[in-house]
Amino acid sequence: MTQERNCDEKKRCRFSDQHGEIERHLLTLFHASKVLNRSLRLNETLQMLLEVLHQDAGMQHGMVTLLDPESGGQLLCAAHGGGEEVCEVRYQRGEGIVGAILDADTTVVIERLSDDPRFLDRLGLYDAKLPFIGVPIHVGTPHPIGVLAAQPEDGKLLDERARFLEMVANLVAQNVRLSWQVESERRELADERDQLRRAVRNRYGFNNMVGHTAAMRRVFELVRQVAKWNTTVLIRGESGTGKELIASAIHYNSPRANGPMIKLNCTALPDNLLESELFGHEKGAFTGAVSQRKGRFEQADGGTLFLDEIGDISGAFQAKLLRVLQEGEFERVGGTRTLKVDVRVIAATNCDLERAVAEGTFRQDLYYRLNVMPIQMPPLRERLEDIPELARFLVERIARQQDRRLELTDSGIRLLLRHDWPGNVRELENTLERAAVMSEDGRLDREAISLAGLQERPEQPQPVATGAIDLKDPQIDERERVIAALEMSGWVQAKAARLLGMTPRQIAYRIQTLGIEVKSF
Repeated sequence: MTQERNCDEKKRCRFSDQHGEIERHLLTLFHASKVLNRSLRLNETLQMLLEVLHQDAGMQHGMVTLLDPESGGQLLCAAHGGGEEVCEVRYQRGEGIVGAILDADTTVVIERLSDDPRFLDRLGLYDAKLPFIGVPIHVGTPHPIGVLAAQPEDGKLLDERARFLEMVANLVAQNVRLSWQVESERRELADERDQLRRAVRNRYGFNNMVGHTAAMRRVFELVRQVAKWNTTVLIRGESGTGKELIASAIHYNSPRANGPMIKLNCTALPDNLLESELFGHEKGAFTGAVSQRKGRFEQADGGTLFLDEIGDISGAFQAKLLRVLQEGEFERVGGTRTLKVDVRVIAATNCDLERAVAEGTFRQDLYYRLNVMPIQMPPLRERLEDIPELARFLVERIARQQDRRLELTDSGIRLLLRHDWPGNVRELENTLERAAVMSEDGRLDREAISLAGLQERPEQPQPVATGAIDLKDPQIDERERVIAALEMSGWVQAKAARLLGMTPRQIAYRIQTLGIEVKSF
């Protein structure tokens, strides 16, 4: 009878121990799930998890190792109780108890750690007198990707504690899978971002700038020089001359190339909306402001802000813009907190700002703040020599857009050279795109370009008296200069070439591209 009572007492004690351990494990799982959902910083999260296992479940000297995707070895990602730095110790596959767990893909329970010959104690972390439990971590792959291990505080209920650690390992696996997925997507986005940056830099690289006339060479040299610094730039020129492309070239060839390039056309919005667009607004600042919104200056922090048509902003807004340019400070609409940004400003205009300053419609202090480094874009009619190369460049781009082969013929180029181009490069591109649409076979000849609506410039009368023309005068048209030299030399091309400092081949090319009718005597 005494033996039966002792046996019943042991059963009741074991049942009580099991019941208490289950409650303890449930509470630990609850706290563990909260920790694992707190952050995607994997090492930090695993470190906090091991702390929970120690405090709530009495599972001491916890450790998590994961396979290194590059080497295939095990990398210690978190350890608790030994004061060791995480992610410093590496294990080769199959090394020690942890390596055996990975190879066998099974849970290992050791009643006394010192009795197992596989125990290496490389970390100096474990108590050799205590039990040891190690369980594999799976993330849906055929083989485990890591191990969760810990030491119970005593040798009781080792099987139950092993099953508990397997549950925790499943929670860890979900966190690892999500963390790895986020990291993979982050790397893919970073790779895509870098590819886009390389493509954009290539697009706006100096090698892709088309133009060999003296005026354009001066522009390109200024762009190369000013791109190195944070100087404010004012790009001036007629509409359609490529001011925005020059602004992009400056940004993407500058130290700010990895920062944002934000653009805004100042004429597109009235003053109240322009202020909100540039400086942002606070929630409730005006009707419709249902949330806080960052303005273009905040978006461009660390990068470049391109303000197109700056000459058209009102006098009231000019004062607000001047403060930002001088101090780099502003407040959002409806806000009181002063914000400071690091932004390089590139402005553009086709207005006569000097005249506007004289008339009092444009602030003189803002003019000087913007006009630190002016770049003047020449109109297309003053760089006729660039038209053949520029037209071929645009035709290649249109061909890629339309995914077909296009050919620009000499007759088409000659017709392009006989137009005034009031719309500049933008008009040239639109004309070529219309001609490509009108051409069934992809040949952009005189007929196709005529169908695109190009108006030919009337033939200019040939000058009779040329003695008054200075061939070195930068104000005279290139076509007029060549004709004058031919007139002076009696239409002998070799002599005209010497007058212009050219080779006979160069002047012959200009006569052809400029559409000059050669006189014969």
